Amino acid sequence: MNFPLVTLLGRMTISLLTEIGAVTSFAWTAIRQGMRPPWYSRQVLRQMLEIGYYSLPVVGLTAIFTGMVLALQSYTGFARFSAESAIPNVVVVSLTRELGPVLAGLMVAGRVGAAMAAEIGTMRVTDQIDALTTLSTDPFRYLVAPRLIAGVVTLPLLVLVADSIGILGGYLVGVYKLDFNDAAYLRNTIEFLQTMDVVSGLVKAAVFGFLITLMGCYHGYISRGGAEGVGKATTNAVVSASILILTFNYFITEAFFSR
Repeated sequence: MNFPLVTLLGRMTISLLTEIGAVTSFAWTAIRQGMRPPWYSRQVLRQMLEIGYYSLPVVGLTAIFTGMVLALQSYTGFARFSAESAIPNVVVVSLTRELGPVLAGLMVAGRVGAAMAAEIGTMRVTDQIDALTTLSTDPFRYLVAPRLIAGVVTLPLLVLVADSIGILGGYLVGVYKLDFNDAAYLRNTIEFLQTMDVVSGLVKAAVFGFLITLMGCYHGYISRGGAEGVGKATTNAVVSASILILTFNYFITEAFFSR
């Protein structure tokens, strides 16, 4: 007896598990090969510059307006309960724990993940990766490992900057628009902020950096079919990285703050 829905679900499950296995194998190979010499430090530095420095404008703009909107929205809600003094606390905790790493990760995924997939995908469809293998250069050590290292190292630094800029945005709105006392606003921000808030955000950022670069490299590496295949790889890299960021954000939050 044939059940089309069951058949479809079975095929989707098998396809999902196959994809997870392929990504896991790709990541393990990249990590294993990246731990062996030779190490391409120039490639690592170039990728750190690409991921970190060139992403500062978009991440900074996102962070400052997020902090400003968060202060405004918090004031709108807390004013109903005469709890305006909690606004600095909400802004700093929300940014350091959640919004800073998540929004920075999503912005970097859209900018860097797509670029990595396009670059490596173009190398794949034009046989440049095969040429590296012919020249006795391991593509995982030369192309993938430097990007993974740069992502893990650079994104936490980017998130620290984003947190600072976002808190500044909340401060500007709180002091110059909502008429808070500047000293009281800063005191509430500093006193309420805990080390675990910052640490959890930086751990998330390191994981997100690994996921973004992994998805960009993986989808570019397996791309086929010329320009159309590169376009699909770019789209898949951004979508999969964004989904993984939101998924892992929950599990890391659960690990740090569940009781």
